[in-house]
Amino acid sequence: MTPAAFQKMILAHFRAHARAFPWRETRDPYRILVSEIMLQQTGVERVRGYYARFLERFPTVEALARAPLNEVLRLWQGLGYNRRAKYLREAAIAMKAGGFPRDAAGLCALPGIGPYTASAIAAFAYGTPEVLIETNIRAAYLHHFFPRAKAVPDKKILPLIEKTLYKKDPRTWYYALMDYGAHLKSREINPSRRSAHHKKQAAFKGSNRELRGALLRHLASRKSLSREVLFKKAAPLGRSGEEIDRALAALAKEGFVRISGRSVALAA
Repeated sequence: MTPAAFQKMILAHFRAHARAFPWRETRDPYRILVSEIMLQQTGVERVRGYYARFLERFPTVEALARAPLNEVLRLWQGLGYNRRAKYLREAAIAMKAGGFPRDAAGLCALPGIGPYTASAIAAFAYGTPEVLIETNIRAAYLHHFFPRAKAVPDKKILPLIEKTLYKKDPRTWYYALMDYGAHLKSREINPSRRSAHHKKQAAFKGSNRELRGALLRHLASRKSLSREVLFKKAAPLGRSGEEIDRALAALAKEGFVRISGRSVALAA
């Protein structure tokens, strides 16, 4: 399939089957940043409500930068991967001081923003023809250009993304690719399983993520708690005191909590 034919097919599918999401209705880089961070490892339908509530409370970079961590985490509860909320707030603080970067390199320098997120913001907010890849985009290329191959690395896909990139409107092009990839996943075995980078998400129940999330949830509603109280609150998870201590130590190292003697509190 030629690049022109591939573009024509993807854009035709988008015209007929485009999905509607609130973050596609804006070019505000802050709102797009919030959506991209929320969408990391989280399904789009689950993000909708969180996205609206988060922006209602923190409509601007300045509003988020002023917010205490516990308030940000409370609004984030249920989305999981709380590092994302912490990094998003830290990125807002950095942008309040230095402004919102307009290119992928500047965006990538912000806390918690990797190459994909930086390129996505540049493409969706500023129309920059960046080369980017995520699971649905990957699925589209694997399906059409690697129909029988297994363990395909991204380094083989990225040149094709660059070659077929619709530079006149990269924003619409990537939305179209994502929708097409999601369509493929809904009607057949996920093509992304043939990627060298495909990983099955580990179960949440019984995981360290579950324990960390529970500890942060209890701390987000109070100024501080003693270790003893935290241990009691975490008891339903069936974790040992050693596991809880290790989780708290890791959270302290990452800047989520402060530990003072037997007292634990969220970082400011």
